[in-house]
Amino acid sequence: MTMTLAELLAPVTPERFFTEYHDRKPLHVQGGAAKFAHVLSWRQINRLLDMTHIWSGHSLQLVMDGTPVPPEQYCGRATSRDNAQVLQPEAPKVRDWVKRGASIVMNDVDSLTPGLAAVSAALEGAGLGKAQANVYISWQSHKAFPAHFDTHEVWAVQVEGEKTWNLWDGRAEWPIAHPVFRAMPQAQHEQQKGRLREKVLMRPGDLLYLPRGWYHDALAEAPASVHIAYGVHAPLGMDLLNILVERALYDPEFRKPLPRQDGSAAAKFALTSRAGALGQRLAELCREPKVMEVLERFVADYRFHRGGNDLLAARDIAPASEKPGVETDAPAFRVLAPGAKPVRRGAEWVLKTAGGVLPLAGAEVEAAGWLLARPDVAEPELRAAHPGVDAAALLARLRDAGLLVAA
Repeated sequence: MTMTLAELLAPVTPERFFTEYHDRKPLHVQGGAAKFAHVLSWRQINRLLDMTHIWSGHSLQLVMDGTPVPPEQYCGRATSRDNAQVLQPEAPKVRDWVKRGASIVMNDVDSLTPGLAAVSAALEGAGLGKAQANVYISWQSHKAFPAHFDTHEVWAVQVEGEKTWNLWDGRAEWPIAHPVFRAMPQAQHEQQKGRLREKVLMRPGDLLYLPRGWYHDALAEAPASVHIAYGVHAPLGMDLLNILVERALYDPEFRKPLPRQDGSAAAKFALTSRAGALGQRLAELCREPKVMEVLERFVADYRFHRGGNDLLAARDIAPASEKPGVETDAPAFRVLAPGAKPVRRGAEWVLKTAGGVLPLAGAEVEAAGWLLARPDVAEPELRAAHPGVDAAALLARLRDAGLLVAA
C-alpha cells in the first residue's frame, strides 16, 4: 500500500502547500469519508489493542479530562517479550476508564499497519523529516489535552467521528524536544496562546497541518472520534553542530587547552581571541566539501526505515495467497453511510444513495440493513450472518454505489 504527498494533500497541490503553508500557517484540507478509510478503522484498532505484549503503560496511555491516568490504575505487572518486568494494560481496566470518558493514546504506531505506514512514507518521501504517529481516541465532551504547542509539525488525519480544533494566534519560536520547552507550566501556555484564530471541524477524510510550535487544543464533537497525529521532525541546525563536533575531533586546534585564566586582562583577552579563532575555524569547516557531503546525506536520509521484509521471496517461494484453493484473510469494507436503512417503495425495497436508489431483492433487505448498521464488515461475516445472500455480489453492489469502501 503506497501513498504520495499529493494524494495526502489533494485537492491542494504540494507546490501550493510549500509556497503558502509549510512552516508558515495551518492548513485544513477537507476530504471525503473514503479518503483515509484504508489508514485505520475500529476493527484494526481492536486488533492492535489485542496484541497485548506490544503495549505498556508508556506506549498505551489514558487521559481523563486533561489529566493523565497513572498506569498503575489500568495496567498490571507482566513480563514483556524481552523478559523484562513492565506495566501492561489490562482490557477490563481500560474498558472501565473508557466508560468514564478517558481518552486513549496509542503511541508509536506509524509502522503497525500498511495504512498507517503509507501516510508515514508519504510524509518522509517528500523530504519533510521523520514521521512518528500516535492514535488519539476520544469521546464527546471529554478533552484530553489543554491548549499547547508541539515540538514538531503536526499532520492530523481524521478517520472516525468528528473533532473541533481550536487554533490560536500564538506560536512558539521553533521549539525543540528539550525541558526548556516541554516543562512550561500550563499558565504560561494560556498566556502565550493568544487569541482564537479559528475553529476547525474535522470529519473523516480531513487533514489538518500545523507548523511546529503552533498553539492548539481539540474536543470530540461526535460520540467517538479517532485521529492519527503524525509528528514530523525535520533535521535542525543543531544537527550540523553534531556533525561539526565529529569533524573537530580531527582538528588539533580544538584539542588544545584553552588559555589559563588568572583574572588578568591579558588572560581574558587571550581567551576571547582563542574563542574567535575557533569560531572562524568552525566556519571554515562548514565549507569543507566532506562536511557538506555528510550534511547533505544526513538531511536526504532523515527518515525512519520501516518494513522491507519478504522472506518467501528471498527463498523464491510463492505465498499462500498465490496458490489456488488457499483462502487468506478476507478484506474488510468500511461503511460510508452509517445508519442508512432499506426503505419500501410500493412492493419493492431500495437503498437511497447519493447517486440515486439501489434496488434490493429478497434476503438482501435484511442483510443490507444488518451490515449498514456496522462500522465495517468482511465477506465471511456477511456470509455467516446471512447465508441466503450472495455476499460477494451484495458487497460489490454496495461498494459501487458508494456505500462501502475497502478498509
